[in-house]
Amino acid sequence: MSEQETLPPRPGSDFANQPFAYDPVRQPELFDGVIFKRIFAFIIDAIVITLLTVAAYVAVALLGIITLGLAWLLFGLVFPAVGLGYNAITIGGKNSATIGQRMMGLEVRMWYGGKVTPLVAAFHALLFWFSLVIFCPILLWALFDARKRCLHDILAGVLFINRP
Repeated sequence: MSEQETLPPRPGSDFANQPFAYDPVRQPELFDGVIFKRIFAFIIDAIVITLLTVAAYVAVALLGIITLGLAWLLFGLVFPAVGLGYNAITIGGKNSATIGQRMMGLEVRMWYGGKVTPLVAAFHALLFWFSLVIFCPILLWALFDARKRCLHDILAGVLFINRP
């Protein structure tokens, strides 16, 4: 797999004048079927996150027995920590994709072509869950965007492409 040469945005310049690293007109193969692949990747990742969350709840329950109930205070933090951590580690890692996204042949990149950092990946996941729970119609933005990005993708500065 050849790595596309990417440069970070020029400091002090206007972001509106920055060129995107991926052009849907010149590189349509990068965006073909991305929306449907993301839906299936989400289902796979939801299953993985559910399994990880159940395992974490069991660990906290056992730890609560050992600590005489003190660790049970962590129950409310398990799901957010697992969900954000999963995205930070997988998308912010070397493969730039979650398990479901890799299975669907997707990759997550910054708008200028660089790899996503773990902090941006966690922020993107937080925006996604917020938009899913509160403003579900925002997810439909991808149907009208040339780069097939949802509004939370735009706010986080990321885009999904087919693996080159």
